[in-house]
Amino acid sequence: MTWLQQPWPWYIAGPLIGLTVPLLLIAGNKSFGISSSLRHICAACFPAKISFFKYDWKKESWNLFFVAGVLLGGIIAGVWLRNPQPVQVNAALVSELSRYGIHDYTNLVPAELFNWPALLTAKGLALMVAGGFLVGFGTRYAGGCTSGHAIMGLSTLQWPSLVATCCFMAGGFIMANLILPFILQW
Repeated sequence: MTWLQQPWPWYIAGPLIGLTVPLLLIAGNKSFGISSSLRHICAACFPAKISFFKYDWKKESWNLFFVAGVLLGGIIAGVWLRNPQPVQVNAALVSELSRYGIHDYTNLVPAELFNWPALLTAKGLALMVAGGFLVGFGTRYAGGCTSGHAIMGLSTLQWPSLVATCCFMAGGFIMANLILPFILQW
């Protein structure tokens, strides 16, 4: 059971993730992606006269089961398969984050950043709303999420997915190196 609690090496986890693409294609020409599931949920639960939600969402109901499985898997991993050891963080990153007052690495995310009192402040709420808007807008503008483009789109040689994935990576680098230090000092 301890092998489930340890990080898996890239040469095992990568091919397992990559094999979802041909399995979904063989299982019925299905596309891998998570962001479209929110559209399916909205179309199913809140039928409105909005053209974006007027489609046969039942044909894509398998995606809702997939997302439910991802959620259930995350709960199982977080509750029963949790690694009791502190998260291993690179020494250079620990040094950099200590300048911002981040020292606790016992959980998956630093407790100094992700806790209810910090998230329920004006700053925390503003960052959640702004971040949620940017992620939602970017996902819609790119026509899919990072998993859909980077895993499914690249493996099926889609040019828009290559462009979107390069933009996702550039945005991640800019966020981690330019914007996040500013936010942490704020």
